[in-house]
Amino acid sequence: MEKRYSEYTEYELRQEISQLGEKARKAEQLGIVNEYAVLERKMVLAKAYLLNPDHFKPGEVYEIEGDPGRYFKIDYLNGVFAWGVRIDEPHKEEALPISLLKQSESM
Repeated sequence: MEKRYSEYTEYELRQEISQLGEKARKAEQLGIVNEYAVLERKMVLAKAYLLNPDHFKPGEVYEIEGDPGRYFKIDYLNGVFAWGVRIDEPHKEEALPISLLKQSESM
Protein backbone atom coordinates (compact mmCIF):
# COMPACT_ATOMS: atom_id res chain seq x y z
CA MET A 1 0.00 0.00 0.00
CA GLU A 2 1.38 3.41 -0.97
CA LYS A 3 1.92 6.13 1.61
CA ARG A 4 0.24 9.51 1.32
CA TYR A 5 2.48 12.53 0.76
CA SER A 6 1.39 13.77 4.20
CA GLU A 7 3.12 10.70 5.69
CA TYR A 8 6.43 11.22 3.84
CA THR A 9 9.51 12.65 5.52
CA GLU A 10 11.12 15.72 3.96
CA TYR A 11 13.84 13.46 2.51
CA GLU A 12 11.26 11.09 1.00
CA LEU A 13 9.36 14.03 -0.52
CA ARG A 14 12.54 15.39 -2.13
CA GLN A 15 13.35 11.91 -3.51
CA GLU A 16 9.81 11.57 -4.87
CA ILE A 17 9.96 14.99 -6.53
CA SER A 18 13.28 14.08 -8.13
CA GLN A 19 11.95 10.74 -9.42
CA LEU A 20 8.75 12.33 -10.72
CA GLY A 21 10.81 15.00 -12.48
CA GLU A 22 12.87 12.35 -14.25
CA LYS A 23 9.75 10.43 -15.30
CA ALA A 24 8.15 13.67 -16.51
CA ARG A 25 11.21 14.51 -18.64
CA LYS A 26 11.09 11.04 -20.21
CA ALA A 27 7.35 11.33 -20.89
CA GLU A 28 7.89 14.75 -22.48
CA GLN A 29 10.70 13.42 -24.68
CA LEU A 30 8.50 10.54 -25.78
CA GLY A 31 5.59 12.88 -26.48
CA ILE A 32 3.29 11.26 -23.91
CA VAL A 33 1.42 14.46 -23.04
CA ASN A 34 -1.14 12.97 -20.62
CA GLU A 35 1.47 11.16 -18.55
CA TYR A 36 3.63 14.28 -18.47
CA ALA A 37 0.69 16.35 -17.16
CA VAL A 38 -0.12 13.82 -14.42
CA LEU A 39 3.51 13.66 -13.29
CA GLU A 40 3.77 17.46 -13.23
CA ARG A 41 0.65 17.64 -11.03
CA LYS A 42 2.07 15.03 -8.67
CA MET A 43 5.28 17.06 -8.36
CA VAL A 44 3.30 20.22 -7.55
CA LEU A 45 1.40 18.36 -4.83
CA ALA A 46 4.54 16.79 -3.34
CA LYS A 47 6.21 20.24 -3.29
CA ALA A 48 3.21 21.60 -1.37
CA TYR A 49 3.99 19.23 1.50
CA LEU A 50 7.47 20.77 1.80
CA LEU A 51 5.92 24.18 2.52
CA ASN A 52 4.45 25.56 5.72
CA PRO A 53 0.75 26.44 5.22
CA ASP A 54 1.11 29.05 8.00
CA HIS A 55 3.13 31.17 5.54
CA PHE A 56 0.00 31.66 3.41
CA LYS A 57 -2.65 34.01 4.76
CA PRO A 58 -6.38 34.21 4.01
CA GLY A 59 -7.27 37.52 2.40
CA GLU A 60 -3.88 37.88 0.74
CA VAL A 61 -3.31 37.79 -3.02
CA TYR A 62 -0.62 35.61 -4.60
CA GLU A 63 0.62 35.24 -8.15
CA ILE A 64 -0.04 31.80 -9.64
CA GLU A 65 3.21 30.00 -10.43
CA GLY A 66 3.51 29.17 -14.11
CA ASP A 67 0.69 31.56 -15.01
CA PRO A 68 2.25 35.06 -15.12
CA GLY A 69 -0.14 37.93 -14.57
CA ARG A 70 -2.82 35.72 -12.94
CA TYR A 71 -3.53 36.19 -9.26
CA PHE A 72 -5.29 34.15 -6.59
CA LYS A 73 -6.91 35.47 -3.41
CA ILE A 74 -7.02 32.98 -0.54
CA ASP A 75 -10.30 32.66 1.37
CA TYR A 76 -9.14 29.81 3.62
CA LEU A 77 -6.65 26.97 3.86
CA ASN A 78 -7.35 23.27 4.21
CA GLY A 79 -4.11 21.36 4.67
CA VAL A 80 -1.78 22.21 1.79
CA PHE A 81 -4.61 23.56 -0.36
CA ALA A 82 -5.57 27.21 -0.57
CA TRP A 83 -9.25 27.75 -1.33
CA GLY A 84 -10.25 30.98 -2.98
CA VAL A 85 -10.74 32.70 -6.32
CA ARG A 86 -8.66 33.91 -9.21
CA ILE A 87 -8.87 37.70 -9.26
CA ASP A 88 -10.20 37.69 -12.83
CA GLU A 89 -12.83 35.01 -11.99
CA PRO A 90 -14.21 36.16 -8.60
CA HIS A 91 -17.34 33.96 -8.72
CA LYS A 92 -15.54 30.65 -9.28
CA GLU A 93 -14.09 29.15 -6.08
CA GLU A 94 -11.31 26.61 -6.47
CA ALA A 95 -8.48 25.00 -4.54
CA LEU A 96 -4.81 25.27 -5.48
CA PRO A 97 -1.86 23.53 -3.85
CA ILE A 98 0.12 26.17 -1.95
CA SER A 99 3.19 25.29 -4.03
CA LEU A 100 1.50 27.07 -6.97
CA LEU A 101 1.30 30.36 -5.08
CA LYS A 102 4.08 32.91 -4.88
CA GLN A 103 4.28 36.28 -3.18
CA SER A 104 3.48 38.95 -5.74
CA GLU A 105 5.76 41.96 -6.03
CA SER A 106 3.23 44.00 -8.02
CA MET A 107 0.11 43.64 -5.86
